[in-house]
Amino acid sequence: MGTQIDLTGKVAVVTGVLGRLGAVWTDALLGAGADVVGIDRSVTVPPLLEETLSRHPEHRFQLLKADVTETDTLRAALDSCLATVGTPEILVNNAGIDQPPNTSGDSWRFGDIPAEVSASILDVNALGVLKTCQVFGAEMARGGAGSVINIGSLYGSMAPDPRLYEHLPQDPPFIKPPAYGMSKAGVAALTRYLAVLWGGQGVRVNTLSPGGVLGGQDAAFRGKFSDRVPLRRMAEATDLTGPLLFLASDLSSYVTGTELLVDGGYVCW
Repeated sequence: MGTQIDLTGKVAVVTGVLGRLGAVWTDALLGAGADVVGIDRSVTVPPLLEETLSRHPEHRFQLLKADVTETDTLRAALDSCLATVGTPEILVNNAGIDQPPNTSGDSWRFGDIPAEVSASILDVNALGVLKTCQVFGAEMARGGAGSVINIGSLYGSMAPDPRLYEHLPQDPPFIKPPAYGMSKAGVAALTRYLAVLWGGQGVRVNTLSPGGVLGGQDAAFRGKFSDRVPLRRMAEATDLTGPLLFLASDLSSYVTGTELLVDGGYVCW
């Protein structure tokens, strides 16, 4: 018989909640009974999240405006969270900048990547996680309980394969920004640091690192990527919710400082 994950009474905070995966984490946490506080730079709910929220009681979700790169706005969001729903016990650091493989954006050769492009990725993906942990994670440590789940990436531990993008008619050829992998590797390092720092205060800290997740990629890319995966497919959103709820719940009560790769076996070869 399977174990039903019950997060009733728990308060979960999800940063970057208006992004594609923000709706996935929110749906899973609300479905398990948690109250969810979503944080993003905008308060305009996109259709995907709106459809997700329609399946759950309205009072169990609130959206707060804050920027993970601005500590003052995070502190204001924490104050609002404490005043309305209480101390968070689950923190999902989801906010991030990614560049999917397509021909609609700018591209550069490695030596020409503007410093401001790399800096913006590192500022959100790495420093943003650090700042959010300094505000929300520290409050959880003061409360003596909680689970911090930092959203990493396959590319925090492996280099992107340039051959996956060779078919894209782009000059210069598309390359995954190097700062992306740098930022996600840094998130995994921060996870280990905080697991040691807060272990004695009852707060567990782990990284959940998805592999390639379906999200509008072209057919050629999907085929080439899937050929690199032992399970022969890219991840569906539903493949990510079980690992998230495992890390958020007491099922992982003795798991901290680790990185859970949800990649279909990509790193095996």
